Amino acid sequence: MECFTMRVFALASLSALVLAAAPLAAQTYPSATDPRNNLKPGLHDAGIAIQGMRLITTAPKPPAFDSIRGLTFVNSDLAFRGNLVYQGNFAGFVIYDVSNPERPQILSTVECITSQGDPSIVGNLLFVSAEGAGNRNDCAKGGVQDPADHMAGVRIYDVSNPRAPRLVKNVQTCKGSHTHTVIPHPTDRGTIYIYVSGSQGARPETELAGCRNGADPADETNSLYRLDVIKVPLARPQDAEVVTGARIFTGLGPAPARGGRARPVRAAAGADSAEMAQMRMNGPRNCHDVTAYPAMNLLAGACSSYGILVDISNPEKPVRLDAVADTNFSLWHTAVFSNDGKKVVFTDEWGGGTSPNCQAQHPLEMGGNTTLMIGADRRLTQHAYFKIPTAQTPQENCVSHNGGLIPVPGRDIMVQGWYQGGVNVIDFTDPDKPFEIAFFDRGPVDAAPVEGQARGRGAIAGSWGAYWYNGLIYSAEMARGLDILELLPSEHLSANELAAAKLVMMEEYNPQSQPKLEWPAAFPVARSFLDQLARGNALPAARLAELASAIDAAERMTGTARRGALTNIVTSLRRDLEGSSDAARVRGLADALRGLAMATN
Repeated sequence: MECFTMRVFALASLSALVLAAAPLAAQTYPSATDPRNNLKPGLHDAGIAIQGMRLITTAPKPPAFDSIRGLTFVNSDLAFRGNLVYQGNFAGFVIYDVSNPERPQILSTVECITSQGDPSIVGNLLFVSAEGAGNRNDCAKGGVQDPADHMAGVRIYDVSNPRAPRLVKNVQTCKGSHTHTVIPHPTDRGTIYIYVSGSQGARPETELAGCRNGADPADETNSLYRLDVIKVPLARPQDAEVVTGARIFTGLGPAPARGGRARPVRAAAGADSAEMAQMRMNGPRNCHDVTAYPAMNLLAGACSSYGILVDISNPEKPVRLDAVADTNFSLWHTAVFSNDGKKVVFTDEWGGGTSPNCQAQHPLEMGGNTTLMIGADRRLTQHAYFKIPTAQTPQENCVSHNGGLIPVPGRDIMVQGWYQGGVNVIDFTDPDKPFEIAFFDRGPVDAAPVEGQARGRGAIAGSWGAYWYNGLIYSAEMARGLDILELLPSEHLSANELAAAKLVMMEEYNPQSQPKLEWPAAFPVARSFLDQLARGNALPAARLAELASAIDAAERMTGTARRGALTNIVTSLRRDLEGSSDAARVRGLADALRGLAMATN
């Protein structure tokens, strides 16, 4: 494994060299007049603030999980296939049929103590993460009495009948699975790999053979400093097993924390003082979450104290390309690539997701996102931060969390969950000036305590993750169920851009295994670029009107006449390349029209 020199970013308290590389903070934060501030509390009757989208419905949690008692029954992440949505829960999972998004139907509820239950779907196989000391092989409640009954790893279900899922196998791993990521085999469509993330220590070898804690990341027998890699033959999931470990941490030193302090090192069972001292000299020993982009052979590892870029051309032998740290980021949590693979947005789960870290006094640079460019040399360069511009209450657990791309051609747009900060949509096309397009937020579950009363822990709720899937936004509401939203045209997003986004249909979607988005040859795609040129004043108004008229005329034609008209427009765009302030979008428009001409019979 080739190792590169680590780089550290921060806004303050670092060297001049680092300050010179510090990102721009283009965002105004927070806004005192934001409609999300001070919404009415309530579990099912909380106040709502919404802009640029509409709430279609909220599918309530099934009775088996309808509790807000701690984290035991909170919803976790989502996966999608066809008209089905698979929603994880710390106590099992639910399968919704969303054929009619206004009336989602629960097809099955599987009770299985599994914390945290992140799901992925591949064909008829559902993979579910299991972590912690209380999960049993038989899914039952009551805790683990016999270590032989302990389940920590990835459960595999056959969901060919979504009304009656069937447990196929529990794949045991040394550290369990906080999250996991599906990576296809580069040549064999019948095989997948699952990268397993999680920061717990290794189980004792007496419980699972081969597991061992250690302080040396280069030690191949050490179970700590690796992502367990499960290989799954899809036709025989019962043969799935851990085949190797992704050792992407070797050579990384400790990342500094704010104020020049050292980051604390999580204790490992059985480690003596000498081993703990050595661990403090190392970097991370696992990732919280990794996002694969198989079409680019890339993986972004959100690995606690580092954001890591990895080449996964060979999933059994991944190679670290670069690693960055940021003293403002307390927990590199998850990542989203731009569709061209030239940017990646990392999130910071400051406070672990249970703390109210979106209040007015909390800094923009902590608990939000940062955008990094991926250079031709496959090195990372950090740009701006982004955080929801609201002042949430002390009753709302809030921090940056999971999201995914919205397929608008010519732009980099993502939707994201912020726990009780709600759901929002962000444009990060300009990595120095990300901005918000739309949002949806509820008031806190809990009311503010009366004077003299301690707040206590409070209810944990809000959007675990929000994703665009086949034209709509689905948000896993931890306490309330499943929110389904529709994005609306606005000053920031045209009807043509939305229509083009809705042309991208997926048969299957696991957000941590990011698909390459491709648009069909269609007039809304071309008009999206035209709208973007108009929004940016990139061509004279008269020329934009001329192009719009020509495209409308071509659409009314058929056959050879349409193909000829489209080709003439493409030819005419050559002279616009030099005169436009946005040559990239002029090329995008030309490419879309050329594709339309080629698709015309």
